[in-house]
This record gives sequence, C-alpha cells and structure tokens, in this order.
Amino acid sequence: MKRAPPARTDQAIEGRPENASRPLADRVRPETLDEYVGQAHLVGEGKPLNRILETGRLPSMILWGPPGVGKTTLARILANQTGRPFHELSAVSAGKDEIRRIVETTKPAAHPVQRDLFSEASLVEKQRQVAPPVLFLDEIHRFNKAQQDFLLPFVENGTLVLIGATTENPSFEVIPALLSRTRVFVLEPLSEDDIGRIVRRGAQVLNITLGDDVIDFLVRYAGGDARQALNLLQVASELYLTGDSSLLTIDHLQSAIQSRHIRYDKLGEEHYNTVSAFIKSMRASNADAALYYLARMVAAGEDPLFIARRLVIFASEDVGLADVHALPLANAVFRAVETIGYPEAQISLAHGTVYLARAPKSRASCDAFFSALEDATEHGALPIPMELRNAPTSLMKQLGYGSGYEMYTDRDLLPEALQGHRYLP
Repeated sequence: MKRAPPARTDQAIEGRPENASRPLADRVRPETLDEYVGQAHLVGEGKPLNRILETGRLPSMILWGPPGVGKTTLARILANQTGRPFHELSAVSAGKDEIRRIVETTKPAAHPVQRDLFSEASLVEKQRQVAPPVLFLDEIHRFNKAQQDFLLPFVENGTLVLIGATTENPSFEVIPALLSRTRVFVLEPLSEDDIGRIVRRGAQVLNITLGDDVIDFLVRYAGGDARQALNLLQVASELYLTGDSSLLTIDHLQSAIQSRHIRYDKLGEEHYNTVSAFIKSMRASNADAALYYLARMVAAGEDPLFIARRLVIFASEDVGLADVHALPLANAVFRAVETIGYPEAQISLAHGTVYLARAPKSRASCDAFFSALEDATEHGALPIPMELRNAPTSLMKQLGYGSGYEMYTDRDLLPEALQGHRYLP
C-alpha cells in the first residue's frame, strides 16, 4: 500500500493559518505558478500566462474551461504575482453596484513602476499601490448584455483588469465589444496524473493516509474536475475518520457518495456537444457510440421527448428513402416516450437509436427539398403553369385554369423559369 507523503499543514502550503472549516479545495489552492497543477499549454515555460508573469503586463482575459480545472486559482495567482489588488465577484449574485463600488475605490496609476528603483521585496507592494486592480468575475456568462455593457468602458480605459471565468463558450455568452478587448484562454480538463497530484496534496493537508486504490477511485470519480475529488475526500474523512484513524478506504468513499454528478448544462455547450456527438455517431452508423452518448444524456436527466424528437428528425433527414420504415419507427418511439416517460422510456430510446444507427442512410429527399427551397426563395412566386392551377369557377376555366391537365404525365411541371431543374438524383 502506498502512503501519502508526510503531512503538510495549510500554513506550509498556503502561508495561511490552518482552518479546518474551509473547503479543502480552498485549503490546497496554490499561490504561485510553480505550485499550480495542470494547463501546461498555458503555464509552462514560455507559454502565454507564464510570459505574462515574466513581463508583468496583465491584460484583460477570459478563462474558458470546465468546472474544477483551476480558473479561480489562475486569476488569484496572476493578480498576486503581478502585485495587483484582487476583487472577486460572482456574476450570479453581483451587479452594477458592486462593480461601481470597486471602481470608486480604485486609484489611477500615476506612472509606471520603475523596477530598478525598488527591491524585489518592495516591488510587488509598490505595484499594488499604482496598478489597476483585477476584477475576477466568476461565471461571466451570467451577466446580461446591459451588465456587460456597463463593464466595458472600465475595461477599455484600463480602470480595471478583467479576468472572467466561464464554463460556456464565450463566443455565444460574451458581447462582441467586450470579447474584442480581452484574450481568451482555453483550459482543458485535468489529466488523471494532475488529479492524482492534487488528491495527494489534499491528503497531506488532512493528514490522512490513502492507498493507490483510493487515489485511483478519486481520480476516476473526478472526471477531470479536481473540486469533485477534493470535496469527496473531505466529506469521507470527516464522516469516517475519527479518533486516531487516518486510513481512508474505498468503502468510506462509496458510503459518502450520494449521487454521481455528470457535467451537463441543458442550456449550455455540454448539452449541444453531447447531442451533436449522439447524432453524428448515428450518422456514422456507430451504434455503440450512439448508445454511449444517449446514456450520457439520460444519466444527466435530459428531457426524453427532446431526444425522441431528434430521432424523428434523424429518421427523415439522414435515413430518409433508404429505409422507409425508419420514420414510422421513430414516431412510435416518440409516442412511447410521451406515454410512459422515464425510467422505462430509456429502453424505447435505445431501441430507436440502435435501429437508426444501423439503418442505411440517404439524404436525397432532405437535400432535394432544401435545393427546391433555395429556388423558391430566390425566384419568389413564379407563375404556376396553367394546367396545374385550380379552377373552381367557370370564369377561371374560361381563362385557361386547369386546361390541358393530365393526371399521369411525364411533362415538366415546374414553372417556366425553372423547367429542366432536377432536385433528386
């Protein structure tokens, strides 16, 4: 069994007094880039954020990445190591008033700090007095357009250095004017090795012992989110390690787990990514992958009727004429889901998914329709051939409406301007 390295207190890790009531994720948070775990493409030697610290020039930026990968930690390190005041707000609860109060307390920089006039020991404090503060805005995608517009001039004139954090694609959630004045850095899910290092650091702070099997369990449970692993580690240790006991087991962890969280925002990018993967897997006739992405949606609580509607659309759009039974089956799945709901509906969804994934594919009717739609839009209401027109009155018949109509004919029935066009192969 592998034991965790000798325990370090919060004082040793963070330079702050130990406080067992604080969340473990906060207690193990590094304060320098050297201690930071993960995101080597951003913080490694010569990489963008490392270079920012070397130059001391901190631009406004957006940190985009999944939960628990170190966005808040990076913002704090960047502010701290460039000697700037740090203000942290959550866009969920903050608004214009909070930003206004920060701006009102900000002193404009009188002049750039001359590095040769100060020792390194006093340089950071001097910068802190003259440099614009950092406003860290967590979940910036929660700010509406008016709130982002209010923030814009303070970013533009350098009153504030904005560091926004978001789990959503900033292209959709941040207004273009603000986005153009920031740099976007993409953070990736933490690797298993990264999570393992963070878990061991958490064990050091808690002064507990973890075997390799327990570390592996926490790494798998985390799914790239360090906070998930640390929260479970803290809860399990508080519940089951009492007295002199310091050995945490998998049984302790499993007992502490109430429900497995699957990252899936029904209005966010993870939703659209999963749905896209589901459809593209069926389109590639890969039933196994399609079932997996279906399972992801079901486990996350996706509306079963939403999934069923996607199956109906897919049956016409991608299977089409290659299997005329696909659309009736997809409609039957929709009706079954509508009637019975979860949990039994997941079986019907699986049935429909496998059938459509394995079915032959033809987009002929779909592509032909959109080609015809393009002509209809481009050419407008072209005159309909006289023989095809409705003739409910004698006057209309006298004018030639319906004249020459043949029920079965091979004549071109398109408007004169489009005759000769073919939409289907």
